[in-house]
Amino acid sequence: MSTQPTQGPSGNTTPRADSPSGVTPTHFDAIVIGAGQAGPPLAGRLTQAGQRVALIERKHFGGTCVNTGCMPTKTLVASAYAAHLARRAADFGVALQGTVGVDARRLKERKDEVVLRARGNVEKWLRGMDNCTVVQGHARFVGPREIDVDGRRLSADRFYINVGGRANIPDMPGVRDIPLLTNTTLLDLDTVPRHMIVIGGSYIGLEFAQMYRRFGAEVTVVEKGPRLISREDPDISDAILKILEKEGIRVHLNAECIRFEAHPQGAAVRVSCRQDPGPIIGSHVLMAVGRLPNTGDLGLEAAGVKTDERGYIVVDDQLRTSVPHIWALGDCNGRGAFTHTSYNDFEIVAANLLDEDPRRVSDRLPCYALYIDPPLGRVGMTEAAVRATGRPALVGVRPMTRVGRAVEKGETEGFMKVVVDAETKAILGAAILGTGGDEAVHGILDVMSSKAPYTTLQRTVQIHPTVSELIPTVLGELKPMA
Repeated sequence: MSTQPTQGPSGNTTPRADSPSGVTPTHFDAIVIGAGQAGPPLAGRLTQAGQRVALIERKHFGGTCVNTGCMPTKTLVASAYAAHLARRAADFGVALQGTVGVDARRLKERKDEVVLRARGNVEKWLRGMDNCTVVQGHARFVGPREIDVDGRRLSADRFYINVGGRANIPDMPGVRDIPLLTNTTLLDLDTVPRHMIVIGGSYIGLEFAQMYRRFGAEVTVVEKGPRLISREDPDISDAILKILEKEGIRVHLNAECIRFEAHPQGAAVRVSCRQDPGPIIGSHVLMAVGRLPNTGDLGLEAAGVKTDERGYIVVDDQLRTSVPHIWALGDCNGRGAFTHTSYNDFEIVAANLLDEDPRRVSDRLPCYALYIDPPLGRVGMTEAAVRATGRPALVGVRPMTRVGRAVEKGETEGFMKVVVDAETKAILGAAILGTGGDEAVHGILDVMSSKAPYTTLQRTVQIHPTVSELIPTVLGELKPMA
């Protein structure tokens, strides 16, 4: 279908009263800004409801997940796992001839194939959607009900912002003096770095660290805090540290004074101002210290949309902004930083507007995964968070060395842990760090969502041999939290 905006059903031929330019804007029932994980399905629901919709995308269809997040990184994680498993072939009684290496160009080609296929499918879907006009360009609000897209004026009764986020690059000393990679630009590499220094010991940084170590790079992780992934319990952080160090990844914690210098081999990174141990010399530096919302150049002030001190759009429990006819979905609203939360934002908005189903952001349970190997599946509260409430609680822990499925696969790193309210018997949170943990945790998530007591899951017969089958065992061995 044409990418040119079409006249809306109202047949407007004169400027709207709120048009600041005096130019007749092309009018739609709804304008969706951004083709990430929430925007396209919302456009689909709105058009099915009979609305004329414009969807604006300034760069790549599919958003972060498809282009620079989940799909490319997990494709590379799978390649890294294959290399790691091949090197362990002898452990399984399999003989391989010669050494195991990687073809960096093929790694990138495979990743690109996955990304381009997914991106193309999203664009094809949108362009073939009845009553949906796709406009490529940079959208900026010029008033409460009007946007400019590279010189074109469009107006709508309602707006839905789904613009995502980008890598945060803090103003550290010397950061502009070195060639710096982010999670986006790193994906363009078709070579394996000699020595990659990762700044940031959290989810994105650790996934890339292990991945490139398995591709053959030297890897050093530099973390400002006293432990990795500080939002997790200390036992989780400690276990992940041991897993990474076992693979030869060097980790510098308590790096209270990080600064950079140019170096003939790439970059020099210093990690302390008090007792400087000397620079870490690397060929590449990856900055992985969080994300920022893509809201600074949307002209939100012209629409009256409020943002917080970090630039995230302020929304209520149904994702409406400070302007009643504008909603914000996905990473830009600060209410979640995952593909699944972004898609759930779409579901919440669609349910409230189209289905008369009063769904709320506060109803969803926090859940996510860390895709190192083995993965971490997490749902609900950490043990530390439960302790902070002061409520009586029970906790159960089981090492993966006592999980038959893990033993059979030769992947016994990690453990599973479940925390339960001692009085209500409600499951408060769980973490499964181990093979299949990102999948097995969903059984716990489902029970928590149904608000059933932990005994429901404890008494459920699970399939053998699986990781999930040991969760009822853990629940049967709960002990009071010390």
